[in-house]
Amino acid sequence: MLPEALRHIDCWIFDLDNSLYPASADLFALIDRRMTLYIQQRLGCDAEQAFRVQKGYFRDHGTTLAGLMREHGVDPYEFLGFVHDIELARIAADPRLVAALDRLPGRKLVFTNGDESYARRVLERLGLGNAFHGLHDIHAMNYVPKPDPAAYAALCDGYEVDPARALFVEDMARNLKPAKALGMTTVWIDNGSEQAEAEADPAFIDYRITDIGDWLTEITGESA
Repeated sequence: MLPEALRHIDCWIFDLDNSLYPASADLFALIDRRMTLYIQQRLGCDAEQAFRVQKGYFRDHGTTLAGLMREHGVDPYEFLGFVHDIELARIAADPRLVAALDRLPGRKLVFTNGDESYARRVLERLGLGNAFHGLHDIHAMNYVPKPDPAAYAALCDGYEVDPARALFVEDMARNLKPAKALGMTTVWIDNGSEQAEAEADPAFIDYRITDIGDWLTEITGESA
C-alpha cells in the first residue's frame, strides 16, 4: 500500500533519459556525438564550433533541436532519426523497477523531450515495453520542449490528466517547476545528471531521491 501522502495519485508521469535508467549509463554521450556530427554536416563547420552551437541552442531554446529548427529550418524527423541512431548496450532491465512500476495503481505515462521511436527502443531494452499507458514525446509537444509550460498543458490535455492527482518524476530539476505550478506532486532524481543552469528549489520539489528503483520499491511496500 502506498504512503498516505501518495494515495491520491492516479497518474504517474516519468521522464525517460537518466530517469528510468541510471545516469551512469551516459547515453547522452553517444547522442551528443551524433548531434555534433549532424551540426557539422548541416552547417559545414568543425567539431568545436558545432559543439558550441549545440550547447548554446540547448541552453537558449530548451533543446538543440528547437534551436536548429528555429535558426536553420531543420526537419525534426531527420534530426532525431540521425542523433538517436545509437547502440543501447549500456542499459539493461532492472527487475526491481519493472516490478515496482507494475505495482503502482493508476495510469503510467512517459513524458520525454526525445521522440517516440527512440523512447520505445529504450523502454524495450529496459524491459518496460508494456509498462506505460501512453508516451508524450517532442512531436506531440509540437516541438515546444520541457520546461515550457505549453508542453505540460499539451500532456494534460492529451491524456486528460488532473494535475492535482498526478506525480511527475524527473532528473532535471528545472523541468519540475512547471509541473509544480500546475499542482502536480514532483520528484527529483538527484543522480548527478543535471544539465541545465537551474538550481533545485524545495519550493517546487516534493521528493528528492537518488534512485528511481529504490524509491518505487519503498513506496509500493516491498523490501529492496
